[in-house]
Amino acid sequence: MPATDDELPTIEDVARAAGVSTATVSRVLNRPGEVRDALRQKVLSAVAELGYVPNAGARAMKLRRSGTVGAIFPTVDNAIFAKAIDALQRRLAESGLQLLLATSGYDPATETRQALNLLTCGVDALVLCGVGQREELLQQLRQRGVPVVHVMSWPAPPDRIAVGFDNARAMSQVVRYLLDLGHRHIAMLAGQTRDNDRAAARVAGVREALRAAGLSLPASRLVERPYELGAARDGLRVLLQAAPAPTAVVCGNDVLATGALLEAARLGVAVPQQLSIVGFDDLELAGHLQPGLTTVRVPAEEMWRLAADRVLDTLRGVEVPRATEIEVALVVRGSTAPPPRARRSRARR
Repeated sequence: MPATDDELPTIEDVARAAGVSTATVSRVLNRPGEVRDALRQKVLSAVAELGYVPNAGARAMKLRRSGTVGAIFPTVDNAIFAKAIDALQRRLAESGLQLLLATSGYDPATETRQALNLLTCGVDALVLCGVGQREELLQQLRQRGVPVVHVMSWPAPPDRIAVGFDNARAMSQVVRYLLDLGHRHIAMLAGQTRDNDRAAARVAGVREALRAAGLSLPASRLVERPYELGAARDGLRVLLQAAPAPTAVVCGNDVLATGALLEAARLGVAVPQQLSIVGFDDLELAGHLQPGLTTVRVPAEEMWRLAADRVLDTLRGVEVPRATEIEVALVVRGSTAPPPRARRSRARR
Protein backbone atom coordinates (compact mmCIF):
# COMPACT_ATOMS: atom_id res chain seq x y z
CA MET A 1 0.00 0.00 0.00
CA PRO A 2 1.23 3.56 -0.67
CA ALA A 3 2.60 5.44 2.31
CA THR A 4 0.32 7.93 4.05
CA ASP A 5 1.36 11.53 4.68
CA ASP A 6 2.12 10.60 8.29
CA GLU A 7 4.58 7.92 7.15
CA LEU A 8 6.47 10.06 4.64
CA PRO A 9 9.74 11.68 5.78
CA THR A 10 9.52 15.39 6.54
CA ILE A 11 12.00 18.23 6.38
CA GLU A 12 12.24 17.98 10.17
CA ASP A 13 13.32 14.32 9.82
CA VAL A 14 16.05 15.36 7.38
CA ALA A 15 17.22 18.13 9.69
CA ARG A 16 17.48 15.71 12.64
CA ALA A 17 19.34 13.11 10.58
CA ALA A 18 21.82 15.68 9.28
CA GLY A 19 22.15 17.50 12.61
CA VAL A 20 21.18 20.86 11.13
CA SER A 21 18.25 23.24 11.21
CA THR A 22 15.27 23.01 8.86
CA ALA A 23 16.36 26.39 7.47
CA THR A 24 19.67 24.86 6.41
CA VAL A 25 17.88 21.95 4.73
CA SER A 26 15.70 24.46 2.90
CA ARG A 27 18.74 26.41 1.71
CA VAL A 28 20.44 23.25 0.45
CA LEU A 29 17.35 22.27 -1.53
CA ASN A 30 16.41 25.72 -2.81
CA ARG A 31 19.67 27.70 -2.93
CA PRO A 32 22.49 25.12 -2.93
CA GLY A 33 25.06 27.65 -4.09
CA GLU A 34 24.78 29.44 -0.72
CA VAL A 35 25.81 26.39 1.33
CA ARG A 36 29.31 25.00 1.93
CA ASP A 37 30.09 21.83 -0.02
CA ALA A 38 30.61 19.63 3.05
CA LEU A 39 27.38 20.76 4.69
CA ARG A 40 25.45 20.44 1.44
CA GLN A 41 26.66 16.87 0.96
CA LYS A 42 25.71 16.00 4.55
CA VAL A 43 22.15 17.24 4.02
CA LEU A 44 21.83 15.59 0.60
CA SER A 45 22.99 12.28 2.07
CA ALA A 46 20.23 12.51 4.68
CA VAL A 47 17.71 13.36 1.96
CA ALA A 48 18.77 10.33 -0.07
CA GLU A 49 18.84 7.98 2.93
CA LEU A 50 15.35 8.97 4.09
CA GLY A 51 13.90 9.25 0.59
CA TYR A 52 12.66 12.76 1.29
CA VAL A 53 10.85 14.55 -1.54
CA PRO A 54 10.03 18.24 -1.02
CA ASN A 55 6.41 19.28 -1.37
CA ALA A 56 6.44 21.29 -4.58
CA GLY A 57 3.19 23.07 -3.79
CA ALA A 58 4.31 24.18 -0.35
CA ARG A 59 7.68 25.22 -1.73
CA ALA A 60 6.07 27.32 -4.43
CA MET A 61 3.73 29.02 -1.95
CA LYS A 62 6.56 29.83 0.43
CA LEU A 63 9.00 31.12 -2.19
CA ARG A 64 6.34 32.43 -4.57
CA ARG A 65 8.23 30.46 -7.19
CA SER A 66 7.87 27.02 -8.69
CA GLY A 67 11.59 26.30 -9.07
CA THR A 68 11.05 25.56 -12.76
CA VAL A 69 12.23 27.20 -15.97
CA GLY A 70 10.46 26.59 -19.27
CA ALA A 71 12.25 26.30 -22.61
CA ILE A 72 10.72 25.98 -26.07
CA PHE A 73 12.80 24.44 -28.84
CA PRO A 74 11.80 24.10 -32.48
CA THR A 75 12.51 20.36 -32.30
CA VAL A 76 14.49 17.81 -30.32
CA ASP A 77 15.27 15.86 -33.52
CA ASN A 78 18.51 17.75 -34.08
CA ALA A 79 21.84 17.22 -32.36
CA ILE A 80 22.44 20.95 -31.86
CA PHE A 81 19.27 21.22 -29.78
CA ALA A 82 20.03 18.02 -27.87
CA LYS A 83 23.35 19.58 -26.85
CA ALA A 84 21.55 22.80 -25.95
CA ILE A 85 19.04 21.02 -23.71
CA ASP A 86 21.81 19.14 -21.93
CA ALA A 87 23.85 22.28 -21.24
CA LEU A 88 20.83 24.31 -20.15
CA GLN A 89 19.49 21.62 -17.85
CA ARG A 90 22.82 20.90 -16.18
CA ARG A 91 23.46 24.57 -15.44
CA LEU A 92 19.98 25.17 -14.04
CA ALA A 93 20.20 22.00 -11.94
CA GLU A 94 23.38 23.30 -10.32
CA SER A 95 21.18 26.01 -8.80
CA GLY A 96 18.32 23.69 -7.91
CA LEU A 97 16.03 24.59 -10.81
CA GLN A 98 14.12 22.12 -12.97
CA LEU A 99 13.85 22.49 -16.75
CA LEU A 100 10.47 21.98 -18.43
CA LEU A 101 10.61 21.44 -22.20
CA ALA A 102 8.22 22.05 -25.07
CA THR A 103 8.64 22.05 -28.84
CA SER A 104 7.12 24.28 -31.50
CA GLY A 105 7.87 22.55 -34.80
CA TYR A 106 9.03 25.97 -36.11
CA ASP A 107 5.40 27.17 -35.89
CA PRO A 108 4.87 30.52 -34.10
CA ALA A 109 1.26 29.68 -33.20
CA THR A 110 2.43 26.47 -31.53
CA GLU A 111 5.24 28.34 -29.80
CA THR A 112 2.73 30.84 -28.41
CA ARG A 113 0.43 28.07 -27.21
CA GLN A 114 3.28 26.14 -25.60
CA ALA A 115 4.59 29.26 -23.88
CA LEU A 116 1.19 29.92 -22.36
CA ASN A 117 0.98 26.28 -21.27
CA LEU A 118 4.32 26.63 -19.50
CA LEU A 119 3.17 29.84 -17.85
CA THR A 120 0.06 28.02 -16.66
CA CYS A 121 2.38 25.44 -15.08
CA GLY A 122 3.94 28.31 -13.13
CA VAL A 123 7.42 28.49 -14.63
CA ASP A 124 9.55 31.23 -13.17
CA ALA A 125 11.21 32.13 -16.48
CA LEU A 126 11.23 31.20 -20.16
CA VAL A 127 14.03 30.46 -22.61
CA LEU A 128 13.15 30.90 -26.30
CA CYS A 129 15.03 30.25 -29.54
CA GLY A 130 15.58 33.31 -31.69
CA VAL A 131 13.79 36.64 -31.58
CA GLY A 132 10.99 36.04 -34.08
CA GLN A 133 8.15 35.42 -31.65
CA ARG A 134 4.65 36.77 -32.25
CA GLU A 135 3.97 40.16 -30.73
CA GLU A 136 0.93 38.82 -28.88
CA LEU A 137 3.16 36.36 -27.00
CA LEU A 138 5.76 39.02 -26.19
CA GLN A 139 3.02 41.32 -24.92
CA GLN A 140 1.61 38.65 -22.60
CA LEU A 141 5.08 37.91 -21.26
CA ARG A 142 5.66 41.60 -20.56
CA GLN A 143 2.30 41.90 -18.81
CA ARG A 144 3.06 38.94 -16.57
CA GLY A 145 6.58 40.14 -15.80
CA VAL A 146 8.08 36.75 -16.64
CA PRO A 147 11.84 36.90 -17.33
CA VAL A 148 12.63 35.72 -20.87
CA VAL A 149 16.01 34.94 -22.41
CA HIS A 150 16.31 34.64 -26.20
CA VAL A 151 19.09 32.43 -27.52
CA MET A 152 20.85 31.90 -30.89
CA SER A 153 20.23 35.36 -32.36
CA TRP A 154 22.34 38.53 -32.21
CA PRO A 155 21.80 41.45 -32.54
CA ALA A 156 18.44 41.50 -30.79
CA PRO A 157 15.79 44.16 -30.16
CA PRO A 158 16.88 46.46 -27.31
CA ASP A 159 14.06 45.33 -25.02
CA ARG A 160 15.16 41.66 -25.03
CA ILE A 161 17.70 39.72 -23.00
CA ALA A 162 19.56 37.74 -25.64
CA VAL A 163 22.57 35.44 -25.92
CA GLY A 164 23.54 34.51 -29.45
CA PHE A 165 25.63 35.05 -32.54
CA ASP A 166 25.36 37.02 -35.75
CA ASN A 167 23.98 34.44 -38.18
CA ALA A 168 24.27 36.77 -41.17
CA ARG A 169 27.88 37.72 -40.47
CA ALA A 170 28.86 34.08 -39.95
CA MET A 171 27.49 33.16 -43.37
CA SER A 172 29.17 36.18 -44.94
CA GLN A 173 32.47 34.82 -43.65
CA VAL A 174 31.75 31.46 -45.31
CA VAL A 175 31.05 33.13 -48.65
CA ARG A 176 34.17 35.30 -48.47
CA TYR A 177 36.23 32.16 -47.81
CA LEU A 178 34.74 30.47 -50.90
CA LEU A 179 35.31 33.60 -52.99
CA ASP A 180 38.95 33.66 -51.89
CA LEU A 181 39.26 30.05 -53.10
CA GLY A 182 38.10 31.22 -56.52
CA HIS A 183 34.44 30.17 -56.48
CA ARG A 184 31.99 32.37 -58.37
CA HIS A 185 29.08 29.95 -58.89
CA ILE A 186 27.90 29.67 -55.28
CA ALA A 187 24.52 28.22 -54.30
CA MET A 188 22.73 27.84 -50.98
CA LEU A 189 20.83 24.92 -49.50
CA ALA A 190 19.01 26.80 -46.74
CA GLY A 191 16.68 25.85 -43.95
CA GLN A 192 13.10 27.01 -44.33
CA THR A 193 13.19 30.73 -43.65
CA ARG A 194 9.50 31.25 -42.94
CA ASP A 195 9.05 31.74 -39.19
CA ASN A 196 12.76 31.10 -38.58
CA ASP A 197 14.75 34.29 -38.05
CA ARG A 198 18.05 32.38 -37.79
CA ALA A 199 17.61 30.66 -41.17
CA ALA A 200 16.50 33.94 -42.76
CA ALA A 201 19.55 35.76 -41.38
CA ARG A 202 21.86 33.09 -42.82
CA VAL A 203 20.35 33.53 -46.28
CA ALA A 204 20.69 37.32 -45.91
CA GLY A 205 24.36 36.89 -45.01
CA VAL A 206 25.03 34.87 -48.15
CA ARG A 207 23.20 37.41 -50.32
CA GLU A 208 25.08 40.35 -48.82
CA ALA A 209 28.52 38.77 -49.24
CA LEU A 210 27.79 37.86 -52.85
CA ARG A 211 26.41 41.34 -53.53
CA ALA A 212 29.58 42.91 -52.12
CA ALA A 213 31.56 40.82 -54.62
CA GLY A 214 29.37 41.90 -57.53
CA LEU A 215 27.52 38.56 -57.61
CA SER A 216 23.99 37.48 -56.81
CA LEU A 217 21.98 34.56 -55.47
CA PRO A 218 19.33 33.92 -58.14
CA ALA A 219 16.29 31.74 -57.48
CA SER A 220 17.90 28.82 -59.29
CA ARG A 221 20.72 28.80 -56.74
CA LEU A 222 18.65 29.02 -53.57
CA VAL A 223 16.70 26.03 -52.29
CA GLU A 224 14.99 25.88 -48.90
CA ARG A 225 14.39 22.52 -47.25
CA PRO A 226 13.51 21.16 -43.78
CA TYR A 227 16.49 20.12 -41.68
CA GLU A 228 16.26 16.48 -42.77
CA LEU A 229 18.69 14.25 -44.67
CA GLY A 230 16.18 13.18 -47.33
CA ALA A 231 15.06 16.74 -47.94
CA ALA A 232 18.70 17.87 -48.18
CA ARG A 233 19.49 15.21 -50.78
CA ASP A 234 16.54 16.37 -52.85
CA GLY A 235 17.64 19.98 -52.46
CA LEU A 236 21.13 19.26 -53.78
CA ARG A 237 19.71 17.52 -56.85
CA VAL A 238 17.66 20.64 -57.60
CA LEU A 239 20.65 22.94 -57.18
CA LEU A 240 22.83 20.86 -59.49
CA GLN A 241 20.31 21.40 -62.28
CA ALA A 242 21.15 25.12 -62.45
CA ALA A 243 23.12 26.32 -65.47
CA PRO A 244 25.94 26.79 -64.94
CA ALA A 245 26.06 24.28 -62.10
CA PRO A 246 27.36 25.59 -58.77
CA THR A 247 30.92 24.80 -57.76
CA ALA A 248 30.13 25.41 -54.08
CA VAL A 249 27.05 24.93 -51.92
CA VAL A 250 26.59 26.71 -48.59
CA CYS A 251 24.24 24.78 -46.30
CA GLY A 252 22.05 26.18 -43.54
CA ASN A 253 23.27 23.59 -41.03
CA ASP A 254 25.30 20.39 -40.78
CA VAL A 255 22.26 18.15 -41.29
CA LEU A 256 21.63 19.73 -44.68
CA ALA A 257 25.35 19.55 -45.48
CA THR A 258 25.48 15.86 -44.56
CA GLY A 259 22.54 15.13 -46.83
CA ALA A 260 24.26 17.07 -49.61
CA LEU A 261 27.46 15.06 -49.15
CA LEU A 262 25.53 11.79 -49.28
CA GLU A 263 23.70 12.81 -52.45
CA ALA A 264 26.85 14.07 -54.13
CA ALA A 265 28.46 10.68 -53.50
CA ARG A 266 25.44 8.88 -54.94
CA LEU A 267 25.51 11.05 -58.06
CA GLY A 268 29.24 10.59 -58.55
CA VAL A 269 30.00 14.28 -57.92
CA ALA A 270 33.42 14.39 -56.28
CA VAL A 271 33.72 16.54 -53.15
CA PRO A 272 35.70 18.79 -53.08
CA GLN A 273 37.21 18.23 -56.55
CA GLN A 274 33.98 19.08 -58.40
CA LEU A 275 31.85 20.57 -55.64
CA SER A 276 32.68 22.25 -52.33
CA ILE A 277 30.16 21.91 -49.48
CA VAL A 278 30.02 23.95 -46.26
CA GLY A 279 27.84 23.33 -43.21
CA PHE A 280 26.91 25.25 -40.07
CA ASP A 281 27.04 24.22 -36.35
CA ASP A 282 30.07 21.85 -36.29
CA LEU A 283 28.19 18.86 -34.93
CA GLU A 284 30.32 15.96 -33.70
CA LEU A 285 29.81 14.01 -36.94
CA ALA A 286 31.24 16.87 -39.05
CA GLY A 287 34.82 15.87 -38.34
CA HIS A 288 34.12 12.17 -38.92
CA LEU A 289 32.55 12.46 -42.37
CA GLN A 290 34.57 11.63 -45.48
CA PRO A 291 35.66 14.14 -46.47
CA GLY A 292 35.55 16.08 -43.22
CA LEU A 293 32.99 18.85 -43.35
CA THR A 294 34.06 22.49 -43.51
CA THR A 295 31.57 24.24 -41.24
CA VAL A 296 30.91 27.10 -38.83
CA ARG A 297 31.63 26.11 -35.25
CA VAL A 298 28.99 27.32 -32.77
CA PRO A 299 30.07 26.97 -29.11
CA ALA A 300 26.66 25.59 -28.14
CA GLU A 301 27.49 24.55 -24.58
CA GLU A 302 29.01 27.93 -23.73
CA MET A 303 26.05 29.77 -25.25
CA TRP A 304 23.36 27.78 -23.46
CA ARG A 305 25.14 27.79 -20.10
CA LEU A 306 25.45 31.56 -20.39
CA ALA A 307 21.73 31.73 -21.22
CA ALA A 308 21.04 29.76 -18.04
CA ASP A 309 23.22 32.21 -16.10
CA ARG A 310 21.14 35.08 -17.48
CA VAL A 311 17.99 33.33 -16.23
CA LEU A 312 19.49 32.74 -12.79
CA ASP A 313 20.76 36.31 -12.43
CA THR A 314 17.42 37.75 -13.54
CA LEU A 315 15.56 35.63 -10.98
CA ARG A 316 17.96 36.87 -8.30
CA GLY A 317 17.30 40.46 -9.28
CA VAL A 318 20.80 40.97 -10.68
CA GLU A 319 21.17 43.44 -13.55
CA VAL A 320 22.25 41.60 -16.72
CA PRO A 321 23.44 42.76 -20.17
CA ARG A 322 20.57 43.09 -22.64
CA ALA A 323 22.37 41.26 -25.45
CA THR A 324 25.54 39.18 -25.43
CA GLU A 325 27.32 38.11 -28.60
CA ILE A 326 28.91 34.66 -28.81
CA GLU A 327 31.77 34.33 -31.27
CA VAL A 328 31.60 31.60 -33.91
CA ALA A 329 34.42 30.44 -36.20
CA LEU A 330 34.88 28.83 -39.59
CA VAL A 331 36.47 25.38 -39.35
CA VAL A 332 38.09 24.32 -42.62
CA ARG A 333 38.19 20.62 -43.41
CA GLY A 334 38.32 18.49 -46.54
CA SER A 335 34.94 19.29 -48.10
CA THR A 336 36.15 22.57 -49.66
CA ALA A 337 38.80 23.38 -52.27
CA PRO A 338 39.27 25.77 -55.19
CA PRO A 339 36.87 25.17 -58.09
CA PRO A 340 38.11 22.90 -60.94
CA ARG A 341 39.00 25.73 -63.31
CA ALA A 342 40.93 27.62 -60.63
CA ARG A 343 42.88 24.47 -59.73
CA ARG A 344 43.84 23.87 -63.38
CA SER A 345 44.92 27.51 -63.72
CA ARG A 346 47.09 27.30 -60.61
CA ALA A 347 48.62 24.03 -61.80
CA ARG A 348 49.65 25.65 -65.12
CA ARG A 349 51.33 28.51 -63.26
